[in-house]
Amino acid sequence: MPIERGSQTAKGELRLYGWMLALAAVVLLADQTSKVWAVSALSDGERVTVIPQLIDLRLLYNPGAAFSIGAEATWVFALAAAIAVIGILYVGRRLRSPAWAAVLGGLLGGATSHLLDRLLRSPGFGRGHVVDFIDYGGLFVGNVADIALVASCALLMLLSLRDVPLGGVTDKGHA
Repeated sequence: MPIERGSQTAKGELRLYGWMLALAAVVLLADQTSKVWAVSALSDGERVTVIPQLIDLRLLYNPGAAFSIGAEATWVFALAAAIAVIGILYVGRRLRSPAWAAVLGGLLGGATSHLLDRLLRSPGFGRGHVVDFIDYGGLFVGNVADIALVASCALLMLLSLRDVPLGGVTDKGHA
């Protein structure tokens, strides 16, 4: 009995959704594990040079967004992360592009990890501070989830500029 085209498409979408979830899990695990290490190994304010004048390690607890913007509205970031996680899980069900699976997986992993910090870390539920420890030459301090989020956003912009749709191949032949 031949396999219907719709069935192959559904299997492909399910496979890509699984890859998206797997990548998200890797990002989440890497970020949370590195944060556990940072909290146990770095004293508040201690600076460890990795690459002089480029990368240091120093522990910070960030109540806000990038550059500590919105430090008084931590709950807003928790809500935004929760909405992002739900939105990515919903949109990801239509994946037919491996590149978009990578984008959404990175975004999902980073957003989920930040959401867990907001929900489970001090000073309390929905107001938790994100653990940051990678200092980029004094410009800003981030974490592994931030790296995944920035890389995913860069790939998202590239896919958008190339008109690569979430749902697969375009008239131009992009996938």
